Amino acid sequence: MHVEDLLRLEPLDLTLLWGSPPLLAREISGVTATDLEDPGRFLQRGEIVLSGLVWWSAADEGAKADRFVAALRDAGAAALLAGEETHGTVPEVLVDACRRHGIALLSVPVHTSFRAITDTVYLRQWGDLSRRPADHYALPENVRGELSRLLADGADPDTLLTRAVAHLGAPPCYVLSATGRTVARTPAAPPLPARQAARRLKAAAPFAAAPASTTLRVDPDASPYGQWYLHLPGPVDAPPRMLHEIAEVFAQYRQGLLRRRAAARVPAAELLDLAAAPRPGPALLPAALRACGLPDHGPYTVIAVSMGAEEGAAEAGAEALDELLRHLPGRRFATARLATGGAAAVIATDSGAPGAETPVPGAPCAGAPAAGAPGAVVATLKGLWPTLDACDDATLPYAGISTPAAGPQELNGALEQARYALTAAVRAGSADGTAQLTAVEDLTTLDALLAGIPADVRTAFGVHALGPLADGTNPSHRMLLETLDTFLAHNGSWARTAEALHLHVNTVHYRIGRVELLTGRDLARLDHKLDLKAALLCR
Repeated sequence: MHVEDLLRLEPLDLTLLWGSPPLLAREISGVTATDLEDPGRFLQRGEIVLSGLVWWSAADEGAKADRFVAALRDAGAAALLAGEETHGTVPEVLVDACRRHGIALLSVPVHTSFRAITDTVYLRQWGDLSRRPADHYALPENVRGELSRLLADGADPDTLLTRAVAHLGAPPCYVLSATGRTVARTPAAPPLPARQAARRLKAAAPFAAAPASTTLRVDPDASPYGQWYLHLPGPVDAPPRMLHEIAEVFAQYRQGLLRRRAAARVPAAELLDLAAAPRPGPALLPAALRACGLPDHGPYTVIAVSMGAEEGAAEAGAEALDELLRHLPGRRFATARLATGGAAAVIATDSGAPGAETPVPGAPCAGAPAAGAPGAVVATLKGLWPTLDACDDATLPYAGISTPAAGPQELNGALEQARYALTAAVRAGSADGTAQLTAVEDLTTLDALLAGIPADVRTAFGVHALGPLADGTNPSHRMLLETLDTFLAHNGSWARTAEALHLHVNTVHYRIGRVELLTGRDLARLDHKLDLKAALLCR
């Protein structure tokens, strides 16, 4: 689909404000809706950008419009579609900026919704299945026509799957996510717990047809965390090509869903940016929460995720987190990448309306395990973490979860808690090579508490608290550190320390005296013992 095709669609009623023929001939790869002043980091090359122009006001000079359009140009956007509702018309300064930077500009009238444009684009990109040559397909022509209409009408995935396999005798059939979440199932398919489904998917590798069951990837280009699978648990008398065509229908459904979720991440990123600010305006956070489909009253739980520092890790984290949270029925959430790296989500702990996949950021999933109070949310996520980890053998996911935030103004503290717990999870996981999910409530020991402190801060504290003993190249100092560690581990008992080290008690007294002299600490005092214990843990 090309930009000029949008102008030919009478129901959209779009108007060309500026655009040369080469610009109108650009192919559209997707859609992003945004009202950020600088949306560049959320855009993909070839996308059209929908904006209600909330970021602009009549008092603004042309520089703000120029920066906005320049960001679109640098990201390779195909065109800008500007809504007329906010200002009654599209500002002339925006038209001038698009002309300078070579971005086609179309105006969107008040009676045309951004959702209608988004749906039009991805449905046209998929194409009308029923119009392709019949010999190109294994699916009967009437089935292709029906599936095409269902896709266009926005049918739910259960209906889509049921109709897709009806001509095969309506066998039990599922569409499963990478973590075993049931995206869709036919009436003959009994509910399938996520862990059992994940085991089936793992056992089905390399995802080829087998006599007892058939499991196919829905979208070969999807990430390990975003993959869907068409799963028929019993034998089915159908050519593999036909099953692949059914899987392709769900690949098309999934792509449209991903585009809507990507649009939903824009207000989610704004919410997390505000949550990261120490003192956001009192009205800003409630408004940002509402923009994400979340209630403007608490409590909320924040979870932060890291997949490493490699390119694309933040996007993988956001996708993995989004998949994980869809196992929480009745929970609304907003997920986005963090400007500082990684991804995070705000989870509302009130109950939303359960349902199947929807374009809102926190659509719950049918058939997921129940999660009631915030503590149950944490328990559910911990139970799912090994399944998420198993999705990609090449990556170790880490996460930190906050305690509940009572209201919007406590989101800053909750985000800091989640980041702190994430740091602790990364340190613990890096030590033993395992994926970790750590909640703030898990930090109940001094060692666990210190694990959340950044490595450079830990090192600095250890060096200054231990003084000369921090020099590990000195054999005498290493001996004193071993004695100190054993002494503290035995609660300051001279006799048990001597026994553990096979020393005379007088030798232990001498060594501890040397430790006190070199560190300036008095080990008869509890606070000084704690200081040195913390310093040893920070090495």
